Amino acid sequence: MKDNKGNPLRLSSLNHISLVCNSVEESTDFYQNVLGFVPVRRPGSFDFDGAWLFGHGIGIHLLQSDGKEKMPKKTVINPKDNHISFQCENMAMVEKKLAEMGINLVRQRVEEGGVYVDQLFFHDPDGFMIEICNCDNIPIVPLAGEIVRSCSRSRLNLQMAQQQPQPQQIHLPVVQP
Repeated sequence: MKDNKGNPLRLSSLNHISLVCNSVEESTDFYQNVLGFVPVRRPGSFDFDGAWLFGHGIGIHLLQSDGKEKMPKKTVINPKDNHISFQCENMAMVEKKLAEMGINLVRQRVEEGGVYVDQLFFHDPDGFMIEICNCDNIPIVPLAGEIVRSCSRSRLNLQMAQQQPQPQQIHLPVVQP
């Protein structure tokens, strides 16, 4: 077996994020109507309240808390706290919509080599941090392995795909009758 140091568990993708919440209904409403997730069927064998949602290539599993006293609610929006981040196409439109919904947020801008990334941070109903950004503006440059030129995400993905072993084509002779 080939030593797979870069992916020792051979993971393929992130499947879901599970969040314990005070109210499955309130959190489902938030993730559905603010962030655009769609409720999906969850196994009926679960003997606890919850909801599964899917959107943007990721699942969110909401689990009903056993008691509100166990759920500390964060009120200060701190961009350096744990958070889930979503990429968007139009930061101005997102900020306008969040303002229309009455959602408090913190705006931040990061600069790296003349490239700017705008970020909006806010909380879900239980105080979990959400970030909306235009993070595709900043290149992803691997730190380990070979020297990689700074490039956009799509170009890096293309470069990484080109480095993967390609299936070999097999040419079979054509037999004439």
